[in-house]
Amino acid sequence: MTVMKTSMRNFFAHKGRMALSAVAVLLSVAFVCGTLVFTDTMNTTFDKLFATTASDVTVSPKEAKSDDTPQNGKPASLPASTVQQVAKADGVKSAEGGVSSMNVTVVNDENKNMGSSNGAPTIAGNWTKGDLRSMEITSGHAPRGPTETMVDADTADKHHLKIGDELRTISVVGDFKAKIVGIATFKVTNPGAAIVYFDTATAQRELLGAEGRFTQVFATAAAGVSDTRLKQNVTEALGGSYKIQTAKENADENREDVGEFMNVIKYAMLGFAGIAFLVGIFLIINTFSMLVAQRTREIGLLRAIGSSRKQVNRSVLVEALLLGFVGSILGVGAGVGIAIGLMKLMSMAGMNLSTDDLTIKASTPVAGLVLGVVVTVLAAYLPARRAGKVSPMAALRDAGTPADGKAGWVRGLIGLVLTGAGGYALYAAATADTAKDGSLLLAGGVVLSLIGFVVIGPLLAGGVVRVISALILRGFGPVGRMAERNALRNPRRTGATGAALMIGLALVACLSVVGSSMVASATSELDKSVGADFIVQGNQRIVPQAQKAMEQTPGLAHVTSYKEVEAVLTSPDGKKDDSRVTAADPTYAQDLRRATTEGTLSAAYGKDSMSVGSDYAKDHGVHVGDTITVAFKGGKTAKLKVAAITDDDSALDQGARYLSIATMKQYVPADQIPPNTIMFAKAKDGQEKQAYAALKKSLDDYPQYQVRDQTDYKQELKDQIGQLLNMVYGLLALAIIVAVLGVVNTLALSVVERTREIGLMRAIGLSRRQLRRMIRMESVVIALFGALLGLGLGMGWGATAQKLLALEGLNVLDIPWPTIIGVFVGSAFVGLFAALVPAFRAGRMNVLNAIATD
Repeated sequence: MTVMKTSMRNFFAHKGRMALSAVAVLLSVAFVCGTLVFTDTMNTTFDKLFATTASDVTVSPKEAKSDDTPQNGKPASLPASTVQQVAKADGVKSAEGGVSSMNVTVVNDENKNMGSSNGAPTIAGNWTKGDLRSMEITSGHAPRGPTETMVDADTADKHHLKIGDELRTISVVGDFKAKIVGIATFKVTNPGAAIVYFDTATAQRELLGAEGRFTQVFATAAAGVSDTRLKQNVTEALGGSYKIQTAKENADENREDVGEFMNVIKYAMLGFAGIAFLVGIFLIINTFSMLVAQRTREIGLLRAIGSSRKQVNRSVLVEALLLGFVGSILGVGAGVGIAIGLMKLMSMAGMNLSTDDLTIKASTPVAGLVLGVVVTVLAAYLPARRAGKVSPMAALRDAGTPADGKAGWVRGLIGLVLTGAGGYALYAAATADTAKDGSLLLAGGVVLSLIGFVVIGPLLAGGVVRVISALILRGFGPVGRMAERNALRNPRRTGATGAALMIGLALVACLSVVGSSMVASATSELDKSVGADFIVQGNQRIVPQAQKAMEQTPGLAHVTSYKEVEAVLTSPDGKKDDSRVTAADPTYAQDLRRATTEGTLSAAYGKDSMSVGSDYAKDHGVHVGDTITVAFKGGKTAKLKVAAITDDDSALDQGARYLSIATMKQYVPADQIPPNTIMFAKAKDGQEKQAYAALKKSLDDYPQYQVRDQTDYKQELKDQIGQLLNMVYGLLALAIIVAVLGVVNTLALSVVERTREIGLMRAIGLSRRQLRRMIRMESVVIALFGALLGLGLGMGWGATAQKLLALEGLNVLDIPWPTIIGVFVGSAFVGLFAALVPAFRAGRMNVLNAIATD
């Protein structure tokens, strides 16, 4: 009870000093809880949608997958007779055929894409009675003929569509126009998909290219018949050549597809929260170390009147427990706010998430509380242990906490060993023969070198701070020298404070190097290998009508088709490889100048010829002249002669197996030939600008495709990587904010610790302005110390990662010096900002009161 009373008294006596540590715990817990609530809410939204839309039993083609489009671009389908067979099965109340396709684009009369901007699909299909489970027609009526369509209310609101507007639907079968005659509203939250409905005959003709076929059959169970029993009955009626699922199985499959994506988001965000927790540990360690040092005499008195080491230790840990509990409780509440904010942000981006589905599982606040409290108590353990070692006599003499010189040397030795081991692991990763082996070594090297730098930080502080001070502070005269001595006064504290900032900036530097190297490598590869003037591609395969428009564009010397065909390859050693081959026009050898280790790429486009990559050739002992058996999906089996082996030391089309479209057509039926994945074009000599403009005009009617010249392509690649890095930097900002709080807290507590010293300096003539400048300079030096370590460490990680990327063809190491220098300079401003409040408080101290402080 005495320990608890002492802890409570100390906690509330120093509540101002604990505040920033509590904020660090709050932010970290809030990010964890916000991530969990956000992802759980998204899962709830999709679960409700899938559960509502699934029929009792769904019959699909055997090869149909919820997240896949067949290679020919047309959805896999069933004959209409399947509907009658299902309807006759025992226990079936009703059966209805459905048509659905996600390989469509819908545009308005201005050729603007009406699809989602967040990656959600555009779905076109027929309106069925089963759709009434999840939707209701709130305006107009269902489509009744080939010129009528109905859209969902969310899409109508987003794109300002109304009844009477005309939409054009583009599918692999062709284009057709229809006027909106109805608007249907979801009864549950629609996460963002755009949906258009047609009558059954129109959907079959325009989406499947054939009447009398369906993509699914929906069966409704009669009263008293379970879904499982109904599935058994339908299976007996149809046989085993169909994919038959209950409502639960159908929903589970859809949920699994979404779950993979959700898990990536969830664990990535939790990873950044973990980084923030790691940074927060340094803040908490510094806070309690300084509080223990300031209460040395008090601890000595407690020991003198009979308190044991365990009791003193326990008293500090109880304070940490209170800090962790308060910060975690507030963090859980803030986490819900973050989740709602993320939902609003996603809604602005086009993904609708309703707060009605806000999901807060019992495990979420428990996880936040446990994590926050455990991390705080663990971080406070070392300061608490040092407090317990304070001897009564030393404390009463105000000797402070014991300085263990031996422990310092041990710490330094451990730090050197860990840093050396990390450096060796990074070297081994950089010289690894395979990316798989190198990535494991890279991960080990990053962890070991990071821990090593953290442990060795106090030793590095002495030398690095002196160098920084010599370059920056010496020009400020005595004030600069005092700031330098203050930063060097407690190397352990300076090392821990700098390490907190080091972690975030190391990751920033590493990712900047990797991103910049990827852009530079790809740009170099494009300059070296790509001969085409223009590249056309989009989120969907290129429909035949867009291909035709491209081929009719004036000013082009040639247009190259590029198709990916599913096939099973059997090498001469008898091993099978279920993969794809690339069918392209012979002009592709001009559009992409692929280096070869044997033969020439142009020879691969001869009759019954093909090429393979050098890695495949090495693994299977393949040489030019050998024969590979290629079993085309949906087609025949061919024996193709290897005419070339392409060098896989390239980032473009690495591992591709080429053959001509003419060869592919001999073995793949016309209705199974896939649309182009991408297309290339070469302008006639001297007509590049005119051909570029003409090609863009030719594809105006197909906004789902982008026409890019090489400059456009490079810029888009740079923009995409830049957007990804900006998102990562935004997530890392949490860790940097916590690190800044650490600098603020360290300085604030340091000012309190040096109250008498500050009073004496003021008494002998130091002005308030000079005092504030001294504290700001001290903060700048600590921030630059952390930045220098972090940026150096991060560039080392990034350079090593680039060596691994070189194994995948990204051979250029590019250090983004403007970013690195900008971050370093920015760190100085971070130091100035962090010192504002501590410097202001120090300047307001009463000189006499400060001198009189014990």
